[in-house]
Amino acid sequence: MPRPWFLLNHLFRGHVLAYRLTRGVIGSRVPGGPPMLLLDHVGARSLKQRTTPLVYVRDGRSLVIVASKGGHHRHPAWFHNLKAHPDTDVQIGSKQIPVTADVATSQERERLWPRVVATYGGYEGYQRRTTREIPLVVLEPR
Repeated sequence: MPRPWFLLNHLFRGHVLAYRLTRGVIGSRVPGGPPMLLLDHVGARSLKQRTTPLVYVRDGRSLVIVASKGGHHRHPAWFHNLKAHPDTDVQIGSKQIPVTADVATSQERERLWPRVVATYGGYEGYQRRTTREIPLVVLEPR
């Protein structure tokens, strides 16, 4: 029987493919769901190009993404990748946007966390499920 991460990886690949092929018509917004972007990132050690679909929240010109990993006790790989290589691109709908990633300060997180939870309530449960503080990553357009 396939492992859950294997199935999730295939689901992400399908999401990314549909998003890219339709220029965001499919995958940028699931009915009743939060808005999604595609985050391009480079492996911290492997230097391989990767793409991850993520929920995002707008904060003025900035975008905010959540390193929740479903409440897992470790940060997601993309979080480590962005810390190693903060200059990257996101795709929202048909637009490619060059951005620089930075982890939100504790004051920024305090201000942004309620907005993140209002966008996707599951984050609240993820935070309860783990002892680590789930980081928020602010993507500033370049």
